[in-house]
Amino acid sequence: MDREEAETILLDAGAAPEGEFPLMEAAIACAIHEDPARDAGLARDLAQQGVVRLGERLKRESPEEALAETMAGDLRLTGDLFTTEGLGNADIITVAETRRGLAVTLGIFYLHAARRCGLTVKGVDFPGHFLLRIETEEGPLALDPFSEGRVVLPSELTRRALHAGLTPNVADRLDRLMAPVSDRAVLMRLQNIIFARASAVRDYVRAERAALRRALLDPGDHRPWLDVASAREGQGALAGALEALQRATSIDGGVALAARAQRERVRLRLN
Repeated sequence: MDREEAETILLDAGAAPEGEFPLMEAAIACAIHEDPARDAGLARDLAQQGVVRLGERLKRESPEEALAETMAGDLRLTGDLFTTEGLGNADIITVAETRRGLAVTLGIFYLHAARRCGLTVKGVDFPGHFLLRIETEEGPLALDPFSEGRVVLPSELTRRALHAGLTPNVADRLDRLMAPVSDRAVLMRLQNIIFARASAVRDYVRAERAALRRALLDPGDHRPWLDVASAREGQGALAGALEALQRATSIDGGVALAARAQRERVRLRLN
């Protein structure tokens, strides 16, 4: 798979209706889009191992125990505590190699195996830290893929929410803290992380690729194109930045004022 083929896969994923979003394949396409000189088979093989091992464990263990033991025990997937800012932690192929990564990258392996084995598991866009929600006979539970899939108790969820800056009346609402998000939103969160970290170190080429992947994955959202424009401007590619701003404006007229001001500023730099 080359970068052009990866973009085609992401474009198709962007057109997929909710419930049919190809999370694992789209995540692999994102990784190849970032660096085509790699073998995607490693991530696919690890994902399939997770499906097989989880299916075996579900015969004798509860869903939450089986999922955690499969991912953290059998596959040795865990959070990277030492190089937390490393961009490899946000790459599904690199994580398959190192078995360490960000919570959201690890969570994609959890979600893939769980779905294939008939479990109801969704991502949770928890502030500051990605979590998983698994439905059990006793009700929904929160799992932390960064901490070897352990169950996060309601009191801990509230503590984390308060630490993240949520108000007490929101931090006590478990229904809001554990609100599930779509698979598309999971992968978008991962690309947002890459964009933010790359931008912070002025790696505008990588930032542009991450923003472009977001634009392909969610073609109805104008905001990724604003980030594409920002990354291109950081590289001095002003004509490309102007083109991206025009794309943003064409998608959503509601951003016309913000995009128009940014576009005019770039246009004046071109002249």
